[in-house]
Amino acid sequence: MPEFPTTRHVVAPDCARCPALVESRERISWGTGDPDADVLVVGEAPGYGDPTADRWRGGNWTGKAYTSRHSGRRIRTMLERVGYADDAYYTNAVKCFPAYPDEPTTNREPTDEERTTCRRHLLAELEVVDPAVVLTTGKHATTTVLEAEDRTLESFLDAVLEPVRCDRLDVWLVPILHPSYQDVWLGRLGYESESYLEAVEATLEACLG
Repeated sequence: MPEFPTTRHVVAPDCARCPALVESRERISWGTGDPDADVLVVGEAPGYGDPTADRWRGGNWTGKAYTSRHSGRRIRTMLERVGYADDAYYTNAVKCFPAYPDEPTTNREPTDEERTTCRRHLLAELEVVDPAVVLTTGKHATTTVLEAEDRTLESFLDAVLEPVRCDRLDVWLVPILHPSYQDVWLGRLGYESESYLEAVEATLEACLG
């Protein structure tokens, strides 16, 4: 896996504001990718990952967002196929692996408080990277960005691939399916894999003008 430049210098490298996350994480997962990217991809939080894998170990072990074997490879392949392999930056709404207390290798959903606390880190990354489009993968990532605009998310599935202009952040927000759940929801949204990919590409092109 290539070494990507990061913006980790914009936030505290030893953040301890969320005690439960500090307890469960191995590393803080900062953003990685082109710091001048037009597209900034926001995930929910790093997964536990595989500490024994040579590649695609996951951000909890590498500190690099969207680098797990399943989700990381899938979203990066998608961006490559739609023409943004070298023009994308990857990060998470919550920077630390959220584990269940009694299942230390299993992801739980981040709490509202954890998302709110971590939002300052995400906003710092947005300021540094200054993308034109924020591609949010899943409900929690989309909710986090919308809340920075004092907006709420009514229905995530209805929001998929529906661009939202965020004036405060000066970006287009484009929600997409989280790669881990993409196969579950594509049919419900009326897509096949290829038609979904084409729709993502068309939406990005329209927003980037």
